[in-house]
Amino acid sequence: MTTTPTALLVHGAFADAGSWAGVVAELQNQGIPVIAPPNPLRGLAADAAYIASVAAQIDGPVVLVGHSYGGAVISVAGTTENVVGLVYIAAYVPEEGESLGELQGRFPLSQLVSNLKEWTYPVEGGEAAVEVTIQAEAFPGIFAADVPAPVTKALAVSQRPLAASSFTEPASAAAWKTKPSWALVAEADQAINPEVERFGAKRADATIVELAGASHAVAVSQPKEVAALIRDAVRATS
Repeated sequence: MTTTPTALLVHGAFADAGSWAGVVAELQNQGIPVIAPPNPLRGLAADAAYIASVAAQIDGPVVLVGHSYGGAVISVAGTTENVVGLVYIAAYVPEEGESLGELQGRFPLSQLVSNLKEWTYPVEGGEAAVEVTIQAEAFPGIFAADVPAPVTKALAVSQRPLAASSFTEPASAAAWKTKPSWALVAEADQAINPEVERFGAKRADATIVELAGASHAVAVSQPKEVAALIRDAVRATS
């Protein structure tokens, strides 16, 4: 059993665990245990159950870190007994019973909403469900404006789609009510209105860091700053 919490990094929509690569390297260099599992992106309850199961199988305490939609996932999964802290990176921080659509509907919508492309995928029973990605041509400006163009081109064509139902599914829990929280607000975010990030973080009484000029892909563009906030959470909960 370790007394240093493991940082469990949960990616959001339109990305994969590789988006944490720079952050993982920073944390490993600082001797912080870290794991970045895949987030299924098939629905809030299902995704949170999966992440909770991963956290529960880690020996010792865990700090959950959620980017974007991953913030909603950790808000639910964070009720797991060995989770000792929550870190939100350019993320949604929903209240119990609140959907992402309701949360972001409190503020002017970002460019993301009008630049989503719908796809379908098969589900049990032979039905087809809807999933969404960001239009490839709009992806760089919306998701990763401060990331080099060659990188954004690769990210745009390797997106992980999100089940559309994730926007309307209410959060079944709000772990930030009982677990200490930290939050990074990306001030130049075009995927989630920074006011949405700021509102949720303040409501959760989180320790807040704001980065001027940071895009939604802040974990890619500014891994040192993201890792520094995670390190603060790990140290505070050790």
